[in-house]
Amino acid sequence: MYPPPPNRQEDPDEILAFMREYAFATLVTAGAGGMVATHIPLSVRRDGDSLRISGHIARANQQAAHLAAGTEAMAIFTEPHAYISPEHYEPGRWVPTWNYIAVHAYGVPQVRESREAKLANLAETVAANDPGFQAALDAYPAEFIDAKLKGIVAFDMPVARIDARWKLSQDRKPVERERIERALRDSGDPAANGLARYMGQQAGASA
Repeated sequence: MYPPPPNRQEDPDEILAFMREYAFATLVTAGAGGMVATHIPLSVRRDGDSLRISGHIARANQQAAHLAAGTEAMAIFTEPHAYISPEHYEPGRWVPTWNYIAVHAYGVPQVRESREAKLANLAETVAANDPGFQAALDAYPAEFIDAKLKGIVAFDMPVARIDARWKLSQDRKPVERERIERALRDSGDPAANGLARYMGQQAGASA
């Protein structure tokens, strides 16, 4: 991803918050057969001055071999995005664009095969999405849980580097940005509404 300076996001707290909010990500790996992508929920936590991503995939997924190979992977977090019409700009010759937010996190996944590690991995996912379910999960028979655990490959990925782009019309005049934000907010589209929220936050931070 190419993040030009006006769109580059370098605030670690903002990046972490975004990754957690839009945690249904795309895990990309490469092997002898080429590149493969899987769409999965991921957990993100601080690890000292860096971040660590964890998740799991089906053992039958060909990415399981990629994870075990110790090669670099990329996790893509992205969601609010919207078409931006030139009608919001001051008079002139302009072309449409697309605003969006995206984070690409790179690292080498570490496979976790122990029962304890897999349970901890699942607990993170449950805690983030359905914390009330953990008690029911804990009450399931051990043989049922173990059968399910055999079918997954859990992993942790220390994040070595991040590319983060907040493309929010930073190159436009304030009056144009206000029009864009208002149009996104009033559109009725959830993705556009989310983008308007980020534009409003950025305007408030720079005020």
